[in-house]
Amino acid sequence: MDEPVTDVLFTLEKLDVQTCVDKVTHQACGAISVFIGTTRDLMNGRHVVQLDYECYQEMAEKEVKKICNQTRERWKEIKNIAIHHRLGTVPVKEVSIVIAISSPHRVDALAATQFCIDTLKATVPIWKKEVYNDGTTEWMENKECTWKISKQT
Repeated sequence: MDEPVTDVLFTLEKLDVQTCVDKVTHQACGAISVFIGTTRDLMNGRHVVQLDYECYQEMAEKEVKKICNQTRERWKEIKNIAIHHRLGTVPVKEVSIVIAISSPHRVDALAATQFCIDTLKATVPIWKKEVYNDGTTEWMENKECTWKISKQT
């Protein structure tokens, strides 16, 4: 029996959704759930031109792997998980995060994918700076965040 795949990646490169799907595809799984997070152009009435992401990569990878383990504990039939997060500058419409999860059935894959993104946003220290069209910037916290930003603009 082959071991489940847990693929966690933080990179400055553009993310490829198909790469994540390929990593989780498995012959025993009839479902692959994919979440794709992109940079949107409007936040709280302000026009965003890009997001800049930073993290302490070793800690972030460790925390994301914990989320993968928690996911497998809750949904026993989950087979493979890929979580790829982009760092650095992510312009509007480009992909910031891809989460792909395979399981024999869609209900588990869908629930596990939502759990992963919600938990990641609440617990993994990834800093996001919004850059606006007027040249100003602001470090932002996710509303789910359980830790506080200490970075200065």
